[in-house]
Amino acid sequence: MSKQNRINFSSKLAVVAAAAGSAVGLGNIWRFPYELGQYGGAAFLFFYVLFVIVMGFPIMLSEFAIGRAGQSNAVGSFRKLDPKGKWWLIGVMGVITAFLIMGFYSVVSGWTLEYIYQAVTNQFSGKDSITLAANFSEFSSDSVRPVLWAVLVMVITAAIILLGVKDGIEKSTKFMMPLLFIIIIAMGIRSVTLPGGLEGLRFLFHPDFSKINSSVLLSAMGQAFFSLSLGMGCMITYGSYVNKKNKLSHTVTEVTILDSLVAVLAAVVIFPAAFAVGINPGQGPELVFITLPNVFSNLPGGQFWAILFFILLFVAALTSLISLMEVVVAFVTEQFKMKRVPVTISVTLAVLVFSVMSSLSFGAWKDVTIFGMTFFDLFDNITSKVFMPLGGLLITLFAGWVMPLNSLKQEVSNNGSLQVKWFGIYLIIIRYVAPLGILLVLLNQLGVSKWIGL
Repeated sequence: MSKQNRINFSSKLAVVAAAAGSAVGLGNIWRFPYELGQYGGAAFLFFYVLFVIVMGFPIMLSEFAIGRAGQSNAVGSFRKLDPKGKWWLIGVMGVITAFLIMGFYSVVSGWTLEYIYQAVTNQFSGKDSITLAANFSEFSSDSVRPVLWAVLVMVITAAIILLGVKDGIEKSTKFMMPLLFIIIIAMGIRSVTLPGGLEGLRFLFHPDFSKINSSVLLSAMGQAFFSLSLGMGCMITYGSYVNKKNKLSHTVTEVTILDSLVAVLAAVVIFPAAFAVGINPGQGPELVFITLPNVFSNLPGGQFWAILFFILLFVAALTSLISLMEVVVAFVTEQFKMKRVPVTISVTLAVLVFSVMSSLSFGAWKDVTIFGMTFFDLFDNITSKVFMPLGGLLITLFAGWVMPLNSLKQEVSNNGSLQVKWFGIYLIIIRYVAPLGILLVLLNQLGVSKWIGL
């Protein structure tokens, strides 16, 4: 598709909604709260915000700039900017990453639909955490129900992608992102007004820096990186749909603020409620699917708030799945000159194969392992611990050292129409600071940091 006829998002609002929808996902509402709970609350939050500003913003801006300058998918953009080099392999890795993430993310997204159903039918009422844990284990290990939910999630995602960039991605995210904020703000207000809820806010916003160590810093840095959906081709692909008149630096600022705001609001929803009913805020990944249903069962009007919360979780998951699928579909349609409809259907069916493998990892195939990991854990670990940080590292090196400096500055300054006095600082960050930070995250994810004393 040429520069002249490439489809663009229709407005700045559409760009922000789509990009924020990509960034806002289960990482913000599922992973961020339990990471924050495990690493001391406010002190972790402080460094998370710091790393979003210092690393997240420059890397996201670089991805948008690569996409808009290249005017193509995650692979094509690198090829256009460096025709003779092999940097297009970064895009290939991004496409593979997006595909593999969908393979397990669709399963967790399906769990949110199951829990909407359970909330609507009031199945949390009167159950303690032990019973809820047993129920979750029974459901997740079932060979049929989780798969059916995953299929439904992927069908919804594919239907939106089939409608195209403007009628599908743009319209759906412009509806879902305001809905997400309405729900999360309403739940936050309810949570902080609970008796004892102020203790949760104190935990969240009163830092104890004595708890800070290298593990906390590296985890905060990693969370800042992952929560913005960097290193997987999403922002490069969406960047290619951004009109040349759109001010990239302003757009990226708004997206990073919205993404971080959702993460903080999710914590505002969860921690005051957890403190109000005496739940440990340091619970791990089970916080959302076991601990929170226990919280809701002990709240006045808990069924209503449970329904709202799991709708919130599903919306966040769906907006991310849309961007992940678009990375793969845009690559195949443009690189192989194929029609969008058959490509979308084929990608959906292929993802569902991996979804089934991931889902059965909790039940019938729990003993089937590769490198000691189930399929679910393998897809999760190889993407989050290897491909995403490695992709982010290579993207910063490409933007800082390989992409023509004039092209990069033109994109960031909108062809000179914006004064970017901070461009020199930005260049230092993507050339030196961000690569070093991502390398530390990568070493931490792989467990190497412990060997070298970090």
